[in-house]
Amino acid sequence: METETQTVETTTKKVNKKTLEKVCIICAKGSIEDVYAALVMTNGAVMEGIEAKLFFTFFGLDAITKKQMNSLHTGTIGNPAMRMPGGIPFPSILGMLPGVEAGVSSMMMSQMEKLDIPPVDEFMDMITAGGGEIYACKLATDMFKLEMKDLSEHVKDIITIGQFYELCDGDRTQIIFT
Repeated sequence: METETQTVETTTKKVNKKTLEKVCIICAKGSIEDVYAALVMTNGAVMEGIEAKLFFTFFGLDAITKKQMNSLHTGTIGNPAMRMPGGIPFPSILGMLPGVEAGVSSMMMSQMEKLDIPPVDEFMDMITAGGGEIYACKLATDMFKLEMKDLSEHVKDIITIGQFYELCDGDRTQIIFT
């Protein structure tokens, strides 16, 4: 890959800035907002021509497990940023009531659908079609007794964190943990 340098003018001086070449994103949580943050960042990188690797571990594995990937939920308890329609803070205690988490999750997915945000599997189609790579964590898959056959066809391999770090080598590489 050819190295690019941009000259950026700041208020005090000109600075040579090297462009980002690779992002390696780790998704360790399985809530809608955590999984979609990782998917959006990975897809954005691919669309910008940046090499992208996406690694799912622990509860993030729900995003790449066939049975779970298109039925993720939003955590309603202990989320201080959650708001009800109209911007009113969401009382965390309401999240304990039966059906509230499912309702909030459904509302989130409905809002995302209105914005034409694709479901998880379609997002992964876009990422892999653009050259992005998706991996599962060996430790976590062993812990949750998952095998390659349980995972989305978008998953390139089940690898150790050490192997993932090897994929993340090189100058102008960022590792992002969501």
